[in-house]
Amino acid sequence: MDAGEQSTDAGSRRDDRRPRCRWAVGPSPELLRYHDREWGVPLHGESALLEMLTLEGAQAGLSWSTVLSRRPRYREAFAGFDPEILAGWGDADLERLLADRGLIRHRGKLASVIANARVVRRLHDEGSALDQLLWSSVEGAPLQPRYPPEAGPPGVTAESTALSRRLRQLGFKFLGPTSTLSLMQACGLTNDHTTDCFRQGELESTAGPEAGAS
Repeated sequence: MDAGEQSTDAGSRRDDRRPRCRWAVGPSPELLRYHDREWGVPLHGESALLEMLTLEGAQAGLSWSTVLSRRPRYREAFAGFDPEILAGWGDADLERLLADRGLIRHRGKLASVIANARVVRRLHDEGSALDQLLWSSVEGAPLQPRYPPEAGPPGVTAESTALSRRLRQLGFKFLGPTSTLSLMQACGLTNDHTTDCFRQGELESTAGPEAGAS
């Protein structure tokens, strides 16, 4: 841990009475750190985005805390989510993953990671990228819907439905509209921190002049 991380941890402990999204308030320090540091922050890069796509698919039917606690093992088991490496994996690799107790051992979810990596590789072959595909769905700038705390964000939006349809047409697996919205939230395509959360304003102020138009 570097000095910057230590400072952030100390600040989180001192300021843990700051208003936050309700889902992040609880006994899990890991979930709190994730909310404060990562959730809603614009994310770019093929491996980073493939990782989040994988984790959101793995979450189906489970809590995010369960998935988050296994993230380090997922990174090791899936070669840092390098799509060029994963796209070359086959049945033997899938069986190895299914025997790994550090992963969520669901055949369909694990197989989808390899399948999704192959789609990403195909995008590369066609001169495109996962980064380009995802961010084009919001015209390159985070949506700023400003949800009030009493309602919070919905489970599905028109944008997540459209993106899910596009992803499935390309061959991506385990990405229905609900999982796709979670992906958009996690990767900062939409700033879904509620209006009473201290992170909502912070992310909105750094999103750029175009982001507030939606």
